[in-house]
Amino acid sequence: MRRCWWAAIVALLASLVGVVRFASAEDKPVGITAEQPYLDVIHEGKLFRIQRNQDNSAEIDFDYAHTSRPCPPFCIQPMQLAPGVETIGELELLEYLKRITRRDTRVLVIDSREADWLIRSGIIPGAIHLPWQRLHPAHAEPQAVAEILEMQFGAARTGPMWNFENARTLVFYCNGVWCGQSPTNIKQLLAVGYPPHKLKWYRGGMQSWKSLGLATAPYKKP
Repeated sequence: MRRCWWAAIVALLASLVGVVRFASAEDKPVGITAEQPYLDVIHEGKLFRIQRNQDNSAEIDFDYAHTSRPCPPFCIQPMQLAPGVETIGELELLEYLKRITRRDTRVLVIDSREADWLIRSGIIPGAIHLPWQRLHPAHAEPQAVAEILEMQFGAARTGPMWNFENARTLVFYCNGVWCGQSPTNIKQLLAVGYPPHKLKWYRGGMQSWKSLGLATAPYKKP
């Protein structure tokens, strides 16, 4: 009996060692696509390389391994959020990040999550952090929301109306298909007249990003 007990412990330790192993010489390269091994972007003024984890045995972070979060509030979001709002995947998001790196000021990628999530899981390099509450009328003063529309999104006010002709294209994401934070912000912007074609939604969010082993940048709370 004692021998079986020790054998079980040894087997458990061996499995744990296997879980925490780093990429070895036997691992095969993991590219973004067959033609693109990585993408260099500008994040917070510095060059940051987005590539996938090169460890062929890597697994998704524990925070994103849960399958059954309570609904509500963590309900499955539709594929089409609203008419005219494009739902995008990782490769399309990388193209927007590439544009930002090339100093295209007409595009902004926005992480809508609360800060504690970013501290735990990081942020997609090239994105900015704008917590969902800052665009929500129940949590933010109208003047504060208006300043974001003008100063960050490039909208212009004409009397009581908003002019979005020169407004930026906004790409929103949050935690994943069960996360309602970025969808809430997109719907609120549509309500004030933001053009649907200037709103993009990365539906998979951080869960899909992590599941593909794509790099994240560390986040420091201001």
